[in-house]
Amino acid sequence: MSYVDEVLERIIAKNPAEPEFHQAVKEVLESLRPVIEANEETYRREALLERLTEPDRQFKFRVPWVDDKGQVQVNTGYRVQFNNSIGPYKGGLRLHPSVNLGIIKFLGFEQIFKNSLTGLPIGGGKGGSDFDPKGKSDREVMAFCQSFMTELSKYIGADTDVPAGDIGTGAREIGYMFGQFKKIRGTYEGVLTGKGLAYGGSLARTEATGYGLLYLTEEMLKCNGHDMKGKVVCVSGSGNVAIYATQKAHQMGAKVVTVSDSTGWVYDPEGIDVELLKEVKEVKRARLTEYAAARPSAEYHEGRGVWSVKCDIALPCATQNELFLEDAKALVANGCIAVAEGANMPTTLEATEYLQQNKVLFAPGKAANAGGVATSALEMSQNSERLSWTFEEVDSKLQGIMVNIFHNLDDAAKRYGKEGDYVAGANIAGFEKVAEAMIAQGVV
Repeated sequence: MSYVDEVLERIIAKNPAEPEFHQAVKEVLESLRPVIEANEETYRREALLERLTEPDRQFKFRVPWVDDKGQVQVNTGYRVQFNNSIGPYKGGLRLHPSVNLGIIKFLGFEQIFKNSLTGLPIGGGKGGSDFDPKGKSDREVMAFCQSFMTELSKYIGADTDVPAGDIGTGAREIGYMFGQFKKIRGTYEGVLTGKGLAYGGSLARTEATGYGLLYLTEEMLKCNGHDMKGKVVCVSGSGNVAIYATQKAHQMGAKVVTVSDSTGWVYDPEGIDVELLKEVKEVKRARLTEYAAARPSAEYHEGRGVWSVKCDIALPCATQNELFLEDAKALVANGCIAVAEGANMPTTLEATEYLQQNKVLFAPGKAANAGGVATSALEMSQNSERLSWTFEEVDSKLQGIMVNIFHNLDDAAKRYGKEGDYVAGANIAGFEKVAEAMIAQGVV
């Protein structure tokens, strides 16, 4: 049995109830086969894959808090510190009812390679809780965040582990967590990213993941003889990534015609009105039914269906495993030329394979949505220097990073005879740097 197969078998046996983690590891290791086979003796002796797929440490803790009725509620908190061979652990905090250890491990594992691809000195980690901020008052969210950070603060620091926002964790939640960390530890340090501009945040951080997605997509299209201008784009999601991906796509001359949320989706043939979408989602925190009610050209549909719309480019920006094989078939049938992942692992393995087999350009999330963590690392740099860069400076650095990521993964794919396979290229480019660092640092 090959080294890759041995490790995959061991992971499934050792972590039986974590399908998302199995999926993430399989996707990475399968595409790394040529690299691992070329260095199998060294990697096996060093138990490199076992060390890579086993987190450095993982924390699970109780989060008690009191709601507005005086009732005590209890949630579960998690932080997985996966790999710090190239820098402090770095990864978001997801607040969503679906959160469990397997999901946090899948996200943390992906983060290792995503962070490596940025070229910046940051390792992989992830955390969160099954708390749902939707429908909660500001006071309830504050009570949860303070309790969560009371425990999490024991394990993080500016040079140890620097969490950030993710699904359910926006500027409000980061602010409450930062305030509690500061009170407990008595230090003012860049321990969280995604902070408000008044207290150490970075300009362009809000826009970074969505903008970065489009910078990489544009470069991928350009290198394959296409142009963003005039393209019809389908976007899923309506959170931070989707909103700013839509905004940047419009700036590049494309037209985004769909967005979605957990209850339904909108088709707007005239192009999504970004300012209205921001008002509905960022200010009112409302459902997309309000967007459709305020926009005569928009149609609202319940359930799933974004990928049934004819488009040139698809940008899944909602959550993991939201684009299935039947969706991939619909996209191919409708003439879609490119799919770039704005979320973490939003495309199932079967759908990814189908898209690649049908010559659809496919940019995986660990590359395409790395703009957020790249700008988080830029925020860390600004905090360390006690400086604040302009929006244009940060945006320019972000664009350079995303263009470099594409060329690095393109080059890695070509080196191993996998030209055009950007999934393999991203995994190889991210892995090589981490593997070199791990071997150099010995068995730790």
